Amino acid sequence: MRATAVAATLGAEDFVLLTTFRRNGEGVPTPVWISPLDDGKRIGFYTTMGTGKTKRLRHTPRVTVQPCSRTGTPTPGTEPVEASAEMVRSGREFDEVQGAIREKYGWQTTLFALVAGLATRRKGLTYRDTVVLITPEPQHSHREDTHHG
Repeated sequence: MRATAVAATLGAEDFVLLTTFRRNGEGVPTPVWISPLDDGKRIGFYTTMGTGKTKRLRHTPRVTVQPCSRTGTPTPGTEPVEASAEMVRSGREFDEVQGAIREKYGWQTTLFALVAGLATRRKGLTYRDTVVLITPEPQHSHREDTHHG
């Protein structure tokens, strides 16, 4: 499956299970809201710099993403997709993802901002100050990898 199809499929999900990796290689899964980017090749979400996932992303951009429930249970019949992540703190892509998430999730973003905003301020952090752009790796089906000749 081409990267654009993977990004479109994942971007249409309500939640994806983002797995970031510790220095020892151990995966740490976290369910996140997600939105496709206009370029059709990437998906994105917002978070707060200084959280565990941003600390792990500073170490390695390698992630996996997989459709999941609100609680992080992987959607039956889906598999994790290898991807790379990039954090941005401003600019066109930052604004695009912030707006797309607000549009897609509506009132939930306001409610979550109130709760999460209080928690992050107590820790000296700024809620939603970081956008993570995810580029899924192209997926190859068995048929595509088989050479006939």
